[in-house]
Amino acid sequence: MERPLVSILMPFKNTARFLEECLASIRAQDYGNWELLAVDDHSTDTSRQILEKVAGEDGRVRVTDNPGSGIIPALRQAYAASSGALVTRMDSDDRMAVNRLSTMAGQLQQSGPGHLALGLVRYFSNRGISDGYARYESWLNGLTREGANFSEIYKECVIPSPCWMVWRDDLERCGAFRPDRYPEDYDLAFRFYREGLTCLPVSDVLLFWRDYNERTSRNSEHYAQNYFLEIKTHYFLSLDRDADRPLIVWGAGFKGKKVARLLKRAGQPFRWVCDNPRKIGKRIYGIRLEDYRVLPGIKNPQSIITVANQLAQKEIRAYLQDHLKTPGESTFFFC
Repeated sequence: MERPLVSILMPFKNTARFLEECLASIRAQDYGNWELLAVDDHSTDTSRQILEKVAGEDGRVRVTDNPGSGIIPALRQAYAASSGALVTRMDSDDRMAVNRLSTMAGQLQQSGPGHLALGLVRYFSNRGISDGYARYESWLNGLTREGANFSEIYKECVIPSPCWMVWRDDLERCGAFRPDRYPEDYDLAFRFYREGLTCLPVSDVLLFWRDYNERTSRNSEHYAQNYFLEIKTHYFLSLDRDADRPLIVWGAGFKGKKVARLLKRAGQPFRWVCDNPRKIGKRIYGIRLEDYRVLPGIKNPQSIITVANQLAQKEIRAYLQDHLKTPGESTFFFC
């Protein structure tokens, strides 16, 4: 079977201490028909020199400048310079498993257009991994093993940004990197979902995901919680909201208040419930908070859950099943 060209899009900025390891993992791939489009997002360390040296040794590596600033313009630049029938991303501080490209490309060749190849991920760090990242890795890998990533898309980003591959025509259909919406990886995941791509299950760890203090997702304002809630609310209203059914928002903490503001801004009516006796009956943003036990009197609602506590989420899920008999697609966990 002919091996199609894989375009690897990789923005980089000040990752010199990790780049050699990253590039070695790409060049060691057991799938050789690839091109690396590396875009310099205004590095001030020796990243550019490292990449230019490798480009001089390996004609599959090309280095260009970001005409703008930030990851979205850099991805656009890389994508515009690419020519592969298959497209994937890579972060310049991570490592590929040796079979990453062959596994993903093989799955896509076998399955054809309309599919999304993924891989299990493993966090690593010289200081150990926090419980939060360990839980995220476990949750994400559990979805990926089953190809069930989109089933929980409103909780968190379900597509690991440096570990997916797709046919170029499908990426185009999904809007590629044209929207100016951050976090860009979560936005793209929603567009994969919107266009009905099928996630292919996989059982191999294909990406080693580095955690360290200077990681963009730890420091950029574009990855703050309010950006995630804006994306969730935007796509819920455009993709999954049924205007003929009442909408309920559960929880009046930070996330609940942010979602309430976004819904009000969009002109979307909703009822707001919680179990906190100190908040029940109060008005926030002009909306009266109600006791959640009013819900059995509301016919066929859709529910947005903004309560972060996992035990509370289980209790809410059980309550909805027992008292409202609502199917799973009626409940959207935003955390």
